[in-house]
Amino acid sequence: MEFTVALDTAREALLTALMIAGPILGTGVVVGLLISLFQTVTQLQDQTLSIVPKIAAMIGAAIFFVPWLAARLIEYAQEMFGGA
Repeated sequence: MEFTVALDTAREALLTALMIAGPILGTGVVVGLLISLFQTVTQLQDQTLSIVPKIAAMIGAAIFFVPWLAARLIEYAQEMFGGA
């Protein structure tokens, strides 16, 4: 395997991983910011108040994005195995 091919393969793997993780992590960030804002306004500093909604939102986002995530993973696998 040539060096440029290896670099392109690694770049594609990293971009695919970012595309897969992006929507779920983005949901966690947005929910975390909203909860932090709520905690700041109400001065509630309970740790479980911030963690439980973030986990629930990220699980919900994962369930919502499963078809899209599966399609991206299948496309990537087909590209890597030379089927597409």
